[in-house]
Parts: sequence; structure tokens; C-alpha cells
Amino acid sequence: MAQAVSKSSISKNSRTSSATQKFFCSCGGEVKVKTLFEKGKAKNIAECQKCKRVERRPSDFK
Repeated sequence: MAQAVSKSSISKNSRTSSATQKFFCSCGGEVKVKTLFEKGKAKNIAECQKCKRVERRPSDFK
């Protein structure tokens, strides 16, 4: 018999929202976040797929 998992038995860290936010550039292309390694450090950049514009954060495309 399958046992139902109640909300209280799930740890607080696993209760994250699964919704992801999509960002769009002013040109209409979708913005993807990429991770680059430069000088031994991880660097996140956001790049438009259509016009190849690069910013530090996806919210900078507004």
C-alpha cells in the first residue's frame, strides 16, 4: 500500500517553488543565464539568444 506524504514530513529546504521566471530582451529574444570561469572564479552572465547582448543580471535587460 502506498503511503501518502504529508506536508509536515517534507523538509523546509525541499519546499522551494518550482516556478522559474523567464526574462526577455527588448529585441524580443529570450535571456539565458550562463556561468563562466575566469581566473578561477565562477561568473554569471545573462545573454540574449537573439541579439547576443550580454549583461550581468537578467533584470538589466529592461
